[in-house]
Amino acid sequence: MLNIQTELQRLSVAAALLSSFFVPKPAFAQDRAERTIEEIKVEAVKRAQNGMYPMIGLDPSDVEEAFASVKTRDKDEWATAFMHVADRYMAEGKSLEKSDPAKANADFVRAWRVYSFGRWPIPSSPKKKESYAKAIEAFLAHAKFWDPPLEVVRIPFEGSEIVGYMRLPKDAKGPVPMVIAVNGLDSRKEDLTESFGAILPYGIGFLAVDGPGTGQCPIKASPTADRLLSKVIDYLQARPEVDKSRIAFHGVSWGAYWGTKMSVVEHDRLKAVSVQSPPTDLFFTRKFLTESLLGNREYLFDQVPALMAIFDNVNSVDDIAAIFEKMSLAKQGILGKPTTPMLIIAGVKDTQVPISDIYELMNSGDIPKEAWINPSGGHLGRQVKVWPDPIIFRRVLLPWLARNLDVPPLPVTEKKSGD
Repeated sequence: MLNIQTELQRLSVAAALLSSFFVPKPAFAQDRAERTIEEIKVEAVKRAQNGMYPMIGLDPSDVEEAFASVKTRDKDEWATAFMHVADRYMAEGKSLEKSDPAKANADFVRAWRVYSFGRWPIPSSPKKKESYAKAIEAFLAHAKFWDPPLEVVRIPFEGSEIVGYMRLPKDAKGPVPMVIAVNGLDSRKEDLTESFGAILPYGIGFLAVDGPGTGQCPIKASPTADRLLSKVIDYLQARPEVDKSRIAFHGVSWGAYWGTKMSVVEHDRLKAVSVQSPPTDLFFTRKFLTESLLGNREYLFDQVPALMAIFDNVNSVDDIAAIFEKMSLAKQGILGKPTTPMLIIAGVKDTQVPISDIYELMNSGDIPKEAWINPSGGHLGRQVKVWPDPIIFRRVLLPWLARNLDVPPLPVTEKKSGD
């Protein structure tokens, strides 16, 4: 088990080093209009006020304060403004750790969320990289208050390492079932770790890792990158606290892509797989890329640049169209093969992953799949105020995972307490 204080010290050094890197702006073969900076400001504040992604948990006043210093779409200007706000909460949290730990923890959470939006959607400039490193530091400071504790795990992988966050149920008797949780394009393992704390009362543990090409993952996305996730299964099966026969996988968006593939390639080692809005086939066509993903308004801004960043040597629409063709699960021959039991969550009005990809997945394989399809839902099945992310997570996802890991449901009063 890695000491979190040691991890925080390591990250403070990493933050300084990260500022020396720069990711150039990709050149587009063609453009659909992205939001202007003023449009981004209005939409972001609206989303913060309504608890909409990617502003879930952000205080609208913090967003407005940071935006007061943002005049352009310059990445470093953006990150600097949000770090300025988050730094205040981080400093206050550190000063209150001993005298008022509850307030310190709340400050660390607030700092983490603001830093995270400072690096959003990807840490693609020196200051955005710095904001990302600070977000991890703030999150780990927050995690120090948890019981049961957070374990930062480091899994050797191809000359580097997979960094993950693991939590086990408190006072577990014997090996416990586990869920491997993988993030999407612009979320991170920190977000999933915060959410999956709600699974611990079921007697289920979890290990959250960044998917290929995102966060601290040591490799980029590719048709063979699922080998990294197989290594995560290897690791869990070597832990004596884990019930090797009850390991599940959950993925959101791009994480759902990997979950869908893992349900086939790791059919024998995974007991169940849940996925939210998994891209499988049509998503990877040039037509969908140019007509739906470029300038997508369901996505706050810069979805295609974020997609480019998860691959090696992808700098244009032509480049990403070429690699997309190789990523299609239909082209790879994955669809139609035997799968684990699956839960598929999606929204019919999703503009980021076509609903046809969901139906194609549901119609493939060798066993019936369960689905929760919101006819009024967008990406991940979300529907503002009616089916926000936390409600889908607690009412739909967690009970399904518990049932398929052979774990009894929680008492009704406990299940409703987090809604």
